[in-house]
Amino acid sequence: MVLSACGAPSVPAASVVPPSENSYRLDAGDKIRVSVFGEPNLTGEYQVDGGGTVTFPLVGRVKAAGLTSDGLKQTLEARYREYLKAPDVSVAILSYRPFYIVGEVNKPGNYPYISGITVINAVAIAGGFTYRANTTNFYVQRKKSDASSQIVAEQTTEVRPGDVIIVRERYF
Repeated sequence: MVLSACGAPSVPAASVVPPSENSYRLDAGDKIRVSVFGEPNLTGEYQVDGGGTVTFPLVGRVKAAGLTSDGLKQTLEARYREYLKAPDVSVAILSYRPFYIVGEVNKPGNYPYISGITVINAVAIAGGFTYRANTTNFYVQRKKSDASSQIVAEQTTEVRPGDVIIVRERYF
């Protein structure tokens, strides 16, 4: 345990790693590459649309939101079995959906997700704090499954794809 300057225990930041493709759930804004072995016309790069679906050649629209890359692979193999003898599909995540930052920052908006980013890094990308900003206390809205939750965050809180960071105004 580490003591901060005021003598209170501080918790060391968890190791920051990019989302695991095995557990990461796809959602709107994610970009993927789908390869169908031996079928170059079915291989390509796609983006999950606002409705959580992706349109693929031959099989049409497929719901991708909420699935892992492995789950989407299995779904596509099942759909392509109607047309191919033994489809061998691979799914790779090319880029994660953006994160958003609003409130007391100079350039609020959406920004591309960067592996290992923390709240303070996101603030820096958004041009820094405004003069009214509360620089020590933030909210992060995070989507889990079909529900969204709001957590109290610190500067060292890890940002995940799709998070909305809210920088509040300080009160004098």
